[in-house]
Amino acid sequence: MPRWKALPEELDPQVREFATQLRRLVDKSGLSIAAVADRTGYSKTSWERYLNGRLLAPKGAIVALAEVTGTNPLHLTTMWELSERAWSRSEMRHDMTMEAIRISQARDALGDFGGDPVGGPGGAGGSRPGGRTATPPRPGAPLGPPQGFPPSAPPGPPGSSGRGGGRGGRRTAILVTALVGVLLVIAGAVLLTDLGGTDTENEKATQSPSAKPTTSAPELPAGVKCVDDDCTGEDPELMGCGGEFAETVTTATVGTAVVEVRYSETCGVAWARITMAAPGDTVEIAADQGEGKPQTGTVNADKDAYTPMVAVATPAEAEACATLVTGVEGCTAAGS
Repeated sequence: MPRWKALPEELDPQVREFATQLRRLVDKSGLSIAAVADRTGYSKTSWERYLNGRLLAPKGAIVALAEVTGTNPLHLTTMWELSERAWSRSEMRHDMTMEAIRISQARDALGDFGGDPVGGPGGAGGSRPGGRTATPPRPGAPLGPPQGFPPSAPPGPPGSSGRGGGRGGRRTAILVTALVGVLLVIAGAVLLTDLGGTDTENEKATQSPSAKPTTSAPELPAGVKCVDDDCTGEDPELMGCGGEFAETVTTATVGTAVVEVRYSETCGVAWARITMAAPGDTVEIAADQGEGKPQTGTVNADKDAYTPMVAVATPAEAEACATLVTGVEGCTAAGS
């Protein structure tokens, strides 16, 4: 029986290569997954997920594995950074696919509710619903409903000779409702014009120079969902600010843990990350020029954690601090 399960087919090639390399290191070391978990401080369940391509290992786990297997950590972390970017791109593609599916479902539902669109078969070229061509009334004949509208007679069942039922009735109701809405908008505009200021005020308003067009906000990259203050308190991974849009700008060692300040210029934010920590350790990020409160994260069984984001103008404003369950405390150097 093979030791490793087949990696998921949908896995990004870069992530697949990285997971394969991790398996080779474990095989070369001769250690079981349980032994790797015991020596690195990350749980056996987590390593099973990392090695089977179900979850990307955190950087702390990769550094720990390099130490256990006698591998150069620089080369391994370089591969990890490339895999992290590929993993983020895969998550963005998944989010965009799900969004497209939801939009398609919504359009289908609206199409079922509204029936045939106006201007469909029979809606162009002067034809009535059902394909009958509208003819002008005979001289002296009583006026009937406008062309293209069903008569006001009670509708009959679908397929009967009645011309007012089924989809035609729904279309008429929609058109009448739209017409009433347009009339109400016009009436409101006239009323507001009549109720405007005095003639002098109106003249001043007319003579005043037009306002300069405002510059629209820059378009964000695909997958990025917030920027600056809108990101404060949000998860950097869920908001698309991590991966290829983030970098580590400051690092500090607190006890046995590694504390990092992660910064995203695209989103204008920073957050803190702690690795090689113990369950219960906490990490906090604060902006020395910001008005918002600090954001905190707590380490779980995976031995790492990160905080929500805070808005910063520059990475030098951010400071990350860690408090370990052993009582040891430490911070990165703000302004570095």
